[in-house]
Amino acid sequence: MKAGIVPVTPLQQNCSLIWCTATNKGALIDPGGDLDKLKAAVAKSGVELEKILITHGHLDHCGEAGVLAKELGLPIEGPHEADRFWISRLGEDGAKYGMQAEVFEPDRWLVDGDTVTVGDLTLEVIHCPGHTPGHVVFFHRPSKFAVVGDVLFQGSIGRTDFPMGNHQDLIDAITQKLWPLGNDVTFIPGHGPTSTFGQERQTNAFVSDYALS
Repeated sequence: MKAGIVPVTPLQQNCSLIWCTATNKGALIDPGGDLDKLKAAVAKSGVELEKILITHGHLDHCGEAGVLAKELGLPIEGPHEADRFWISRLGEDGAKYGMQAEVFEPDRWLVDGDTVTVGDLTLEVIHCPGHTPGHVVFFHRPSKFAVVGDVLFQGSIGRTDFPMGNHQDLIDAITQKLWPLGNDVTFIPGHGPTSTFGQERQTNAFVSDYALS
C-alpha cells in the first residue's frame, strides 16, 4: 500500500489518500474540504478512487465528504454511529466557522472489529472514543500503518473539551487499543507530522509510559 497527505481546510487537517499498489484502487480518508485541491491530488496520483473513509464527525474531517461522495458517486464508510450527533450539526458548525459543510448519511457506519477494503487491502477498524464518541482508527496490519484522526498526534492527544468528549476514554483507547499494535506502527494524525507509537510512548507528555506511570 501507499499513502499521501493533503492538508485541507483552514485547520490544516491531514486528508489521507491511501491506495493499493496491486489494483491502483484508493480511498480518501477525511476529505473535510478544499475539494478542488483533493481532486487535483488524486488526478496527479493516477489512483482510481473507490470510497471515502471517515474517522470522526468533526467539520474539518468530513464537512464536505457528502458533497464529494455525491459528485464522484462514491460510498462513505465510517465513522461509528455514536458520531451521528456531530454529523447532524455540520451545517450549523460550517456557518459558525465560515467553512463549507453539509450533513450526510454514511453508506456504512462502522463498529470496533469491522474491516474495510481498499483494492486488495484490508484495514481493521478500531473504535477509539474520547475526542468524539464515535471516533474510529484505520489500521493496516501488514504495513504496520494507521490513520488515527484526532486520537493521537506527535507530542499530543485529541481535545476532549468538546461536547461528548471524555478524557479518560481517550487515554484508555490509546493505551489499551493502540499501544498493543506495536511500537513500530507509523501513524498519520489528523493534524501535524507523522510519528510512531513507540516514539509517542517514549516522549508524549500525555500518554508516554513515564507520564502515565
